[in-house]
Amino acid sequence: MSLNVLVSKLIEVLYAVLPITFIVLILNFTLTNLETVLIIRFILGAILIIIGLSIFLFGVDIGITPIGQKMGALVAKSNKLLVVLLAGLALGFFISVAEPDLHILAGQVDFVSAGKISKFSLVVVVSIGIGALIAVGLARIVYNYPLYKLLTILYVIIFVLSLFTSPEFLAISFDSSGATTGALTVPFILALALGVSSLKKDSKASEKDSFGLVAIASAGAIISVMIMNIIKGTDKISGSLEHHEFSSSIIGPYLQKLPIIAFEITMALAPILIIFLVFQKISFKMSKKAVYKILMGVLFTFVGLVLFLLGVNAGFMDVGTAVGYQIASMNNKAYVIIIAFILGFVVILAEPAVHVLTHQIEDVTSGYVRRKMVLFSLSIGVGIAVGLSMIRILVPDLQLWHYLLPGYIIAIAMMYFVPKLFVGIAFDSGGVASGPMTATFILAFIQGAAEAIEGANVLVDGFGMIAMVALTPLIALQVLGFIYKLKSTKKGVVMNDAE
Repeated sequence: MSLNVLVSKLIEVLYAVLPITFIVLILNFTLTNLETVLIIRFILGAILIIIGLSIFLFGVDIGITPIGQKMGALVAKSNKLLVVLLAGLALGFFISVAEPDLHILAGQVDFVSAGKISKFSLVVVVSIGIGALIAVGLARIVYNYPLYKLLTILYVIIFVLSLFTSPEFLAISFDSSGATTGALTVPFILALALGVSSLKKDSKASEKDSFGLVAIASAGAIISVMIMNIIKGTDKISGSLEHHEFSSSIIGPYLQKLPIIAFEITMALAPILIIFLVFQKISFKMSKKAVYKILMGVLFTFVGLVLFLLGVNAGFMDVGTAVGYQIASMNNKAYVIIIAFILGFVVILAEPAVHVLTHQIEDVTSGYVRRKMVLFSLSIGVGIAVGLSMIRILVPDLQLWHYLLPGYIIAIAMMYFVPKLFVGIAFDSGGVASGPMTATFILAFIQGAAEAIEGANVLVDGFGMIAMVALTPLIALQVLGFIYKLKSTKKGVVMNDAE
């Protein structure tokens, strides 16, 4: 049974990763002429990503998800506001501190800002914001406060804070929200929400409340970074990639990255494992067989995530920068916009958390919302996001807020008209779309292009892409909600708009 599940995950991942691999290889033989060493490293990276992602998804199913659901059910059973808030704050903080994606982004911010924004300070500030808002999100589920009303309040706060935030920090704050909801955080937060909402007697409310917690957590990251900027007053930072020489070794970068990634994932999984074992002793009292299965799941998650991140960091990242730099150096800038759209369209298929979310959507809605439709909508949204990010680099007067302000106004306005199930799905998808593949390969591609284009600022223009990737799915998935609403109306089924 387990072997069959692992094989099905492998087939699913092959469909996800092969498109981006083929596109980069085609680009190598047509528009870009990459060094042989880079291409070999890229192919090796693709193999590791395929194997790693398959093992990771299998591990999440039997390890991380059951832990999250157990914790969520335990929090909900207490039915005490203080317990819910403290549990949400603690779990949210530790999971966020452990998230590898956040460390990738914080490291890049530290590097291009020459240490003015330190990795440690960004990770801590973002994690405090995530913890605080997960506490609020869990309380919302327990006390039945409408998701669309809470999201409206949060984004009004964000709009007000953005008026006092510098352009550099505006990009970093929205990027942080996307990077935090990554490969490890999302499965746990989704499972936590499912555990809390599953105790509800109203099945419709339970279905809707299974989604939305990732979206609320994402808002916490944005708010906390904006507040940090307003308090510290850091302004006018400009950075450069200092177009670096790529390693001439094939295996060298893998050997260099392996211990770092293994350590980060150990630190990431340790809090989840310790929390589970403590509560197993105090409260869960599961059978030895069930505990063994969960521990095996955590082990699979560890191995899979290490292999996946090793492939992305050592195999994909340098290629992303090189492709972006070479294509942006060409006279015809239309190429770089078209390729940006295509890469955005296919890269989303290889995001680990996207697979976790789309499977949960299909499971929770009993197949009513099909994962293929969600994946296609996400691909369109992310393709447009990366394309628009590239246009922003090419047009000097175009600023990030020119996209974000109308985009979020449209997304928030749509919440009041689409079926409420799709509000949670759409806003969760925004956070989920910007995972490790986006935070590394696509960000490297965008920054490589920004370095090649005269007048572009790598820090201001390169960052902000993850913010765009987190925005467009909010609109794309709510448009899908409208389509489902129209289809159900034609069939004589009225989808519930009211909360």
